[in-house]
Amino acid sequence: MPMARKRRGNSRTLFAMAVLAGFCQPAPAAIIGTCTIMVGTSGTMKANPAISILGSKQAGGSSANATIVASSLLCSLFDLLDCYSVSAPAPAAFSSAPSGGGTNVTFVSVFRLDGSGVDNNGSVPQRVTNGTHAMQVDLTATKSSGIFPAGTYQGTVTVLCE
Repeated sequence: MPMARKRRGNSRTLFAMAVLAGFCQPAPAAIIGTCTIMVGTSGTMKANPAISILGSKQAGGSSANATIVASSLLCSLFDLLDCYSVSAPAPAAFSSAPSGGGTNVTFVSVFRLDGSGVDNNGSVPQRVTNGTHAMQVDLTATKSSGIFPAGTYQGTVTVLCE
């Protein structure tokens, strides 16, 4: 009975290609450094005259404040390569609200960096260079129907540095 010969050449080539492909895969980048967020003062939300909007930009309201301290070795060496980005996305709901106060409400957050008068969409990360950056955060809650019932409301915006 004749014996079948195994072909080894193709399997070696295939193995070599698989090893080479493993070396060519992109490696996840890691930032070498730190980004510290120091929470400052809390903001205050006030109602508009129609009581359909609660916001820190309404008359009598105030922005929340934080300080970002970013330090990345590669950012220092290569200017904006591998630097940190900050964002402050709006919450999906109030942290606390009176009965009915959280229904039919949409939230929008904005933030400003380093005393700039430019509002950045809270969900859109903004790159920061190494150093200390002042951040002001505003939150607006809009009720699509009806008015906000009387009571105490609290909204929490999480500041991210990634």
